[in-house]
Amino acid sequence: MSLVPSLETIVREPWLSFQLDGQHYAVLLSRVSEVIRDSTPTPVPGAAGDLLGICHLRGNIVPVLDGRRRLGLSTTAPSDPTATRIVVCTHETHRVGLRVDAVGDLLQPKPEAIEPPPLRSGRADDPVQAVMGWHGGFVALLDVPKLCRLERDVKNPA
Repeated sequence: MSLVPSLETIVREPWLSFQLDGQHYAVLLSRVSEVIRDSTPTPVPGAAGDLLGICHLRGNIVPVLDGRRRLGLSTTAPSDPTATRIVVCTHETHRVGLRVDAVGDLLQPKPEAIEPPPLRSGRADDPVQAVMGWHGGFVALLDVPKLCRLERDVKNPA
């Protein structure tokens, strides 16, 4: 089974959009367990630069990634910090939080609006799986296992 959803899956399922550094992104809604208010995660010494830390969520420890850093965007503070949220993504038994500047709309892509991702120097870990035209711009549709660095699942698809 391929980890990258087919065009049929992309247009069949709704996507949750969010903003990072003024750009629009989305993940499959079926990969989102919840959206929570931003909090200050507990730092993890020696962690990767995009790992903000961990938080306790209903008795579970959930790593929280900085969405801006994960996607190589500006690390300046968002224009409206009160809109910042953590999107908790899931894949199989894994849960990872992604801090985003703001959560947007639910999107239902149409086949004619979907384009392949731009070539980005051959990065195997690039989470952008497709782009969709939207409101005169575009939304990057992201692959959750690659976005959240669930390396075991990315390298060894079951």
